[in-house]
Amino acid sequence: MRSPSRRLCAVGIALIAASMSGLVQAASSVLIWPIDPVLEADQQASALWLENRGTETANLQVRVFAWSQQGFDEQYQNQRDVIGSPPVARIEPGQKQLVRLTRTKEVPPGQEQAYRIIIDEIPSALQVPTPPEGKNTAAAIRFQMRYSVPLFAYGAGLWSREDATRPRDPKGAGKPELSWHKVNVAGRSYIEVRNQGAVHARLTDASFKQNGQTRPLVEGLLGYVLPGATMRWPVPDAVSADQPLQVRINGAPQLESLAPKR
Repeated sequence: MRSPSRRLCAVGIALIAASMSGLVQAASSVLIWPIDPVLEADQQASALWLENRGTETANLQVRVFAWSQQGFDEQYQNQRDVIGSPPVARIEPGQKQLVRLTRTKEVPPGQEQAYRIIIDEIPSALQVPTPPEGKNTAAAIRFQMRYSVPLFAYGAGLWSREDATRPRDPKGAGKPELSWHKVNVAGRSYIEVRNQGAVHARLTDASFKQNGQTRPLVEGLLGYVLPGATMRWPVPDAVSADQPLQVRINGAPQLESLAPKR
């Protein structure tokens, strides 16, 4: 397997074991690349690299969950169609570890299946901090890191990205098909985005143009909409339901203008 492009991103989500004041410690800093691995129809396996940029040993658990979206919410289920190996990694400071993502079952032709790779830091007994004198032991909490990386797998006849080493049939290029409208639920305003395409949509840099000015909704990632799903995000009440939504889809160089659904 050729080495992946060195796209690094600290995608950690900090999880605090208890919401209390006390002694908090983060032992390691893990970089992960690529941040968007895929399993194309002609690939049996792909690679994910973990690198410990911290000063202490990182003990990591790697799990792969099936990912779906229902009721405007993210859903994760146990599965065995894609396996991450090794499932547990011990990485010394300055070292890196290859995690092999191997499919055990083919994706149906023309379909995309979504997964989430969840990487949890496993705190060791030696890393649990000793509370200062006079402080309650219960107030010494461990600062644990969880990393979440999307993974998409494709069936025959569908592909997600250009690859000079693999000739692709242009007819198999997967694209999302998006529509949106503004709704009011329990006194709050939202935009609902529906994807009727064959592949996911990663939405970033979303904004509206109102009175000749750009009104950003969020800086960076707004969220994902998987095929056949509808997702919802809060917006200011003043956002007009008649103006196009400007958004970058799947990292495209140009923003796309999506007219509201009538």
